[in-house]
Amino acid sequence: MAVSETLLEILVCPKCKEKVELNEGGDGLVCGDCRVVYPIEDDIPVMLIEEARPLD
Repeated sequence: MAVSETLLEILVCPKCKEKVELNEGGDGLVCGDCRVVYPIEDDIPVMLIEEARPLD
């Protein structure tokens, strides 16, 4: 089961508070302002700043 549309509508980047978007692979949430990707593990977004990886 993927991240629900309802959840995607309310999730924001914990650092800058801007909306995040699902990446093409469906395995992360992208913050375009901070240029990072928050991982999705077992269909649960990990919205921790220290877990984010740089956007390529």
